[in-house]
Amino acid sequence: MRGLTNTVLVFILLFFGMEAAAQNTSSQESRKAALEREIAQLQKQIKDNSAKSANALGELTLIRKQLSNRRELISDSEKEIKVLSDSISRARKEIKEIEDRLDTMDVYYQRLIKGAYRNRDKRIWYAHLLTSANFAQASRRYSYLKNLSSQINEEAARITKTKTDLDNKVANLDRMKANAEALKAVRQKELNQLKKDEKRSDALIATLKKDKSKYQKQLSTKQKQVEALNREIEKIIASYMAQQNAAQKSEGKTTTKQKKSIDYKLSSDFEKNKGKLPWPAEGPIVEKFGRHNHPVYTSIVMPFNNGINIALSPGTDINAVFDGEVKNIIVMPGYNKCVLIQHGNYFTFYCKLSGVDVKAGDKVKTGQKIGTVDTIDHQTQLHFQVWKEKAPQNPENWLR
Repeated sequence: MRGLTNTVLVFILLFFGMEAAAQNTSSQESRKAALEREIAQLQKQIKDNSAKSANALGELTLIRKQLSNRRELISDSEKEIKVLSDSISRARKEIKEIEDRLDTMDVYYQRLIKGAYRNRDKRIWYAHLLTSANFAQASRRYSYLKNLSSQINEEAARITKTKTDLDNKVANLDRMKANAEALKAVRQKELNQLKKDEKRSDALIATLKKDKSKYQKQLSTKQKQVEALNREIEKIIASYMAQQNAAQKSEGKTTTKQKKSIDYKLSSDFEKNKGKLPWPAEGPIVEKFGRHNHPVYTSIVMPFNNGINIALSPGTDINAVFDGEVKNIIVMPGYNKCVLIQHGNYFTFYCKLSGVDVKAGDKVKTGQKIGTVDTIDHQTQLHFQVWKEKAPQNPENWLR
C-alpha cells in the first residue's frame, strides 16, 4: 500500500515538472515570434531592393542576418524536440510502472472479492472478531474489514486517474513534438532557399569585385561619410558640454545648483534604465557597434561604428527612447536628417530620417515620435547612437 502511495506522489511531482517545462516552452515561443518578426522585416527589405546590382552589398548584409535568424530558429526547434522526446520517454516509463501496479492490485482485489463472497455469512466475520486476543485487536480487525475495500478502491481510483492524466500529457507532448518536427522541416526548407539567395548575392559581389576600382571609390566615399558623421557628433557634444560648463560658471549659484540637479536627475534616471530602454523602432540589427572588417574586402577595416543600424520597413516611425531635450537637427551626406536628444549627461542620436517632427529646444517624452525613417541607397535603416558625455556607448547594452 505504501508503494502505491509513493507512486502517486512521484506522478504528482512529475506533473509539476511538466508544468515548468511548459513555461519554458512559452518563453521559447516568444523568442521564436521575435525572430520571425525580424525575418519578415528582412524579407520585405530584400524584396523591395529592386536595384540589386547597385546595392549587392546591402542585400548580402540583409540575407546574412536572415540566415543567422533562421539557424537560431532551427537550433531552438532541435532543442525543443530533444526536451519533448526525453519527457515522453520518462512519461511512458512511468505509465508502464503504473500499469504493472494496477495489474497487481487487480489480482489482489479480485482475490479479496472472492474471499468475501465465500465468507459472505456474517457469522464468519463475527467469529473472526470474537477470536481476537483482546478488545484492541478486535477493534483493529473491525476497522480493517470495514475500510479495506474502500481503501483499495480509492487507491486504485487515484492511480487510474493519474494514469489517465499522464496519458493525456503524453498525447499532448506527442502533438507538440509533431509540431516541432513540422516547424523544423519548414525552417530547413526556408534555410535551403535562403542559401540559394546568398549564392545569388555572392555572385553579385563577385561581379562588383571585377570592377574593383569603381567599387573601392564607392567604399571610400562611404568611409568618409562615416568619419564625417563621427566627427560632427563628437563636435556637437563637445560644444554642448563646453557651453554647459561655461554657463554653470557664469550663472548664479542657485540657478546653477537647480540646473545641475535637473541634469543629474535625468542622467541618473537614464542610467537606471540601462537595458530597459524601449527601441526607437522594432527591427533587426544589421550593423553592430564597434570596429569590423569589410564583409567583401575582408582585409579592409571599416571606420569605427559609434552606433547600430536597424533594418526597418519604409515609412516606419522613429521614437525617442527616453525623456529629454532636442539639442540639434543636422543633415549629413549619406545619413540625411539626424536628431540629437540630450538626457542630462547622456545623448541619443537618431539618423537616416526622411522627415523630422521636432525642433531644437523641444522637450520630448519616452516613446514620442520624432521622425520617419528614410530609404537611402535602396536601404531602409535607422542609424542609432548612445553617448555618455564624450564617450560612445554600445546601444545594445541599453535597449531592452
